[in-house]
Amino acid sequence: MVSIEAWFMDDSDEEQRMPHKRNPNEPVSLEELEKLGVFYWKLDADIYETDPVLEKIRKDRGYSYSDIITIHKDTLPNYEDKLKMFFEVHLHLDDEIRYILDGRAYFDVRDREDRWIRISMSKGDLITLPAGIYHRFTLTETNYTKAMRLFVGEPVWKAYNRPADEFEIRQKYIEGLSGGIE
Repeated sequence: MVSIEAWFMDDSDEEQRMPHKRNPNEPVSLEELEKLGVFYWKLDADIYETDPVLEKIRKDRGYSYSDIITIHKDTLPNYEDKLKMFFEVHLHLDDEIRYILDGRAYFDVRDREDRWIRISMSKGDLITLPAGIYHRFTLTETNYTKAMRLFVGEPVWKAYNRPADEFEIRQKYIEGLSGGIE
């Protein structure tokens, strides 16, 4: 069975790399994430270069471009500044697709009621965040991840920090949710 660990976050301002689970924990199911347009696969990251399952996903979804980024203080220039930038609440005009090849990280997304959901990512996890969803990214306490970034066509790196409600893609995203976000 395909599974992912996700939960509603607490309101703590504590270090962003901590889990921030509520007490008691309030898990979020894969089905709930899919209603927000977030999709997930568990793959074998040890064979990512030749994996037929990854190749089929890429073909079916049109992911024609990819690269690999290693996020660690020894490999990423301006490491702390980049982590702060990744953690700014933003959206993209295209889907964000990430495949964790090693290490761990978190993606946080906003639900219909504007609550944060934290998605725990580890080796083998592939996730797509829909264009127009408010989200952010951070590492865990391990301070390391290696990820494949996938794109439809040429990569677009532009993030639009919140508020960005004026974008047509944001409006389309909200309209696609039953009940809307606020």
